[in-house]
Amino acid sequence: MLLLVFLQRLFSFVSLAILGLAGWLLWRWYDAWHVAETLGLEEPSRAPLWWGAGLLAFSLLGRFPVLMLLGRGGATSPPRRAGGREVVGADGAVLNVELEGTADGPILLFTHGWALSARIWAEARAELGGRFGLAFWDLPGLGRSGRPPAGYSIEGFAEDLHAVIDSLPADRPLILVGHSIGGMTVQTFCARHPELLNNRVAAIVLENTTHTNPLETMLFSRVLKPMQPVIEVMSKVSTVVSPVIWLVNWQSWLSGATHLATRIAGFGARPTREQLDRTALLITKSSPAVQARGNLAMIHWSITGDLPLIDVPALVFAGGRDLITKDHAGETIAAALPQGRLVRVEDAGHMGPVEKSAFYNEQIEDFAGFVHLLASRAAAPSGRSFLSPDADLAPPAPAQEPGDRDAPTVPGMTAPRPI
Repeated sequence: MLLLVFLQRLFSFVSLAILGLAGWLLWRWYDAWHVAETLGLEEPSRAPLWWGAGLLAFSLLGRFPVLMLLGRGGATSPPRRAGGREVVGADGAVLNVELEGTADGPILLFTHGWALSARIWAEARAELGGRFGLAFWDLPGLGRSGRPPAGYSIEGFAEDLHAVIDSLPADRPLILVGHSIGGMTVQTFCARHPELLNNRVAAIVLENTTHTNPLETMLFSRVLKPMQPVIEVMSKVSTVVSPVIWLVNWQSWLSGATHLATRIAGFGARPTREQLDRTALLITKSSPAVQARGNLAMIHWSITGDLPLIDVPALVFAGGRDLITKDHAGETIAAALPQGRLVRVEDAGHMGPVEKSAFYNEQIEDFAGFVHLLASRAAAPSGRSFLSPDADLAPPAPAQEPGDRDAPTVPGMTAPRPI
């Protein structure tokens, strides 16, 4: 989410400048009016008053017209949260975990992107809960989870994920779903705990994520990668002045500047107003210090060399309009994973699981159904282990959305259902 955070900061300062200009115009008019009233002079022009009042109103209420312009109408799943329970993470952080959905069959365990929380999965809750068990958790320092005592790292998040897995019913196979940094966490967990693959963990789903330093797989990577030392210094400064940035971010949310940054960097197609507002609100709620420490963790991370060791059924989504994680990152992951299958969604941005949720979740439903069928076959008295690699079933066909060109085809795969 580095690009989104950068745009949010930029637009936040523009929004603050507009607020400052409004205050200056109002003061200028008041000062001129006071002098005229004191000396009995002609009343000054009210133009600064009207301009100042208009800019002040935009600074405090601009979110509403911005949402009307950038978002579309339409019914969306309202964000909600199930009753959470506390799980102690690997380093002592208290993690919020929520479990809902069916009482049997596979459990889809969702790990959200950075600066967000489990509230971002509103569409997945509504569209997948009727067939599978669903588990959601907040990464350390975000949502309802506490901050980690030992600091932030992708490896630490992976061990926290392990603790969450251990807290779930042991008799049900798990499918790990990770978006953005959540996908980085899932990959790291799989590389660190291969003994759980095709056993406790039946499959993984990676959504709009990368395999290395995000500065190398985002828009303008050739410019931003050489600036990594500067970005690191700015991130460390952000941890010191976090309260100030937090206040500025809230003013930016009120003015709609954060929504504009989120729309540009986060979405490829036009989201609903609720989806845009939900994403912008979660980003604003998250602590700038936490954001900065997570960003530092991401730019010092890579799993590229270990991808061939992650031998488990894997569905990999790549968005054609994703600016935060360019589609070639997903292509690299899918090609390197022994059982990786790529799904290209041409008009999806980084928030593809939200804006194109119907397609994402239908593909996940088909994939999870295949994994469950494979698990059932493996459990039969045939001498095979759980999800044995020599099983004679083929997964459903990951594909592009209907109408996309050059959808991949694999012998034995079935076609995806249309939206």
